[in-house]
Amino acid sequence: MLRVPVALALVSALVLAGACSTSRRPSGGERPANAGAAVAETPENAKPGTADWQVRRKGAEHEIEGYADRVSVLPGQSFRLFVSTTTSGFSAEAFRMGWYGGANARRVWRSGQVAGVRQAAALIDRKTRTVSAPWRPSLTVATAGWPAGSYLVRLTAVSGAQRCVPVTVRSPDTAGRVVVLNATTTWQAYNMWGGHDLYEGPSGYDDRSYAVSFDRPYDKTGAGKFLTYEQPAIALAEKAGVPLAYATDNDLHSDPALLSKARGLLTLGHDEYWSSAMRQRATQARDHGVNIAFLGANAVNRHIRFETTPLGTDRLVVCYKDSSADPVARTDPAESTQDWRLPPKPRPESDIIGIQYMCFPAEGAFTVYRPDFWLFRGTGVRAGTRFPGMVGPEADAIAPGGPTPPTLEIVGRPPISCGTGTAVAHASYYTTRSGAGVFATGTMRWVCAMRGRACGHGVDEAGRAFTMRVTDTLVRAMAAGPLGRSHPSRPNSKELAIAP
Repeated sequence: MLRVPVALALVSALVLAGACSTSRRPSGGERPANAGAAVAETPENAKPGTADWQVRRKGAEHEIEGYADRVSVLPGQSFRLFVSTTTSGFSAEAFRMGWYGGANARRVWRSGQVAGVRQAAALIDRKTRTVSAPWRPSLTVATAGWPAGSYLVRLTAVSGAQRCVPVTVRSPDTAGRVVVLNATTTWQAYNMWGGHDLYEGPSGYDDRSYAVSFDRPYDKTGAGKFLTYEQPAIALAEKAGVPLAYATDNDLHSDPALLSKARGLLTLGHDEYWSSAMRQRATQARDHGVNIAFLGANAVNRHIRFETTPLGTDRLVVCYKDSSADPVARTDPAESTQDWRLPPKPRPESDIIGIQYMCFPAEGAFTVYRPDFWLFRGTGVRAGTRFPGMVGPEADAIAPGGPTPPTLEIVGRPPISCGTGTAVAHASYYTTRSGAGVFATGTMRWVCAMRGRACGHGVDEAGRAFTMRVTDTLVRAMAAGPLGRSHPSRPNSKELAIAP
């Protein structure tokens, strides 16, 4: 995706609407620092939630900020927090994100007061313009008793300024579960902390980074991409009560067995940056009956490599976006980092998604094409039913010439504005010989629409109800087993006069 003010305005608006409020009262089920292991067990989402988990006051730019030395940990493993503050001290709290009766989070841990230190300035590699924060660790956090899930660690300076640090406690076993995938590589690709990301630097596109490091804080509140594109869907999935597992892009890359016995893979609103291993493992899982849902657009668009940083393996995301700039293009063309569909070895993402990235900036109403599609049952839609504002700021469509799965069924067909012109986007579904089903919404605003009017862009209550009902039906069906066995797709590309 190319960055322009429209896209920045969208993300800023959503982050302000739901940024990562300091709780003054104890939260049911929380674990103070050094507490012993919890006994018992009430189902996780039946435990009292903590309504006050978001960032209340961001403060000045460097008033408080931090990062973790692990993108994910297994339950019981520790991670270190690296924190910098211009104040005399800070405290930290960890919130597990879920449903919790509508509170959407539960506080599981909090630290005591920690002495504050203003840490070193950002370090920028001259060759790749990679930004890192060469800081000393501030405290170690043990996760004993923490259930698997997506977590936000909220840092609060003595001044009241706050930031969040996302950490995933990954599931040790994904067998029989729907795997929720946090799009960590995309979060990092758009992270402007220190003045560079994979899109721009101080002078614009020409001095962008060629590689971005997890050894630095996230910009803004620290959790903007997670809150905008993932949190509402996680709340919905946890409310449904189906067996879930949690992992990150980094884990899908590093663990060959991550999806081997899973029921499904749920990628959320914006999961753009994939390595060869990520794509290979997702494809193999599909071919063995694992369902996949892409609740966004522009997924699997950028090819990346992982490399090592001083804090560990797979903490550097490499993406030159241009094969002529990537030295690997000459020695190992299959690992050159540009769009997946481009030379030197083109592999369009439609091969796994069914449709692929088509337009930015996009804007339009999600328009139903097949009202009898099984996921739309019970929603009351008809052919041509429109849900305003739900398509954007990026959209996908069927790729003329393919590669396109022969069983592809187009279920949504929104006319959209695309830059200064017009186009038609698509939502799709296909099934495979293994029985797996693959659903793609074709719009990056699907998860946002779960917030209804709070999403902006003209999304209304009808759009919220539609996305919630469809996604709830989808998650429950994915958890039950291969979708194609009970819901085979009905190919219709010929009637659309689009040959795959």
